[in-house]
Amino acid sequence: MRTFRESPSSTGQRGVALITSVMLLVIITLLAISMFKGFGIQERLAGNTLEKQRSFQAAQSVLQYGEWWLANSGVTVSDLVTCSANVDATSDATKMRVCDATLSDVSTAKSFTGVTLYKPSAMTVATGGGKAGDDVNYAATPAVHIGYLGTNGSATLFQVTGIGYGGTSNSMTVVQSVFSMTSKVDCKGGGCAPL
Repeated sequence: MRTFRESPSSTGQRGVALITSVMLLVIITLLAISMFKGFGIQERLAGNTLEKQRSFQAAQSVLQYGEWWLANSGVTVSDLVTCSANVDATSDATKMRVCDATLSDVSTAKSFTGVTLYKPSAMTVATGGGKAGDDVNYAATPAVHIGYLGTNGSATLFQVTGIGYGGTSNSMTVVQSVFSMTSKVDCKGGGCAPL
């Protein structure tokens, strides 16, 4: 009967194969873990971008409403008021107002006083945000502040500030514009009258 003996080199080969496969398994496991962490970070980034866009759109919407109201209200410098408290003009546009001063430093403020709250009819607002069916609630009612800047020749200048929130109270955007109103005068026929 014949007996086979293993050569010393084949015994060493089996050990190297085991070590190599364990190392490959560890490397693949580390790659999988880092991929899952990367997916989580990307998901949070996408959520933050969504909240930023929501708050920007809310602020832009209320800013454009403030500019539209200013252009169509017939407001004059004699109509300026001191704005020390917030007013809700969502259901009553006659509560819109022009303040005798602009907002102070808007870069650090988390809440504002002297603003006019205005919520577009299709917007759902719930304190703290959350979900409303398939959509996300806005965390707070947008606000607009119209402040008198002064005159520049025949133009009256106003600073319009729109403040909007996203689905969380941490996502807030402030947008501002300078709105110029000029008055035209018709001097045909000998007399001058404003148009």
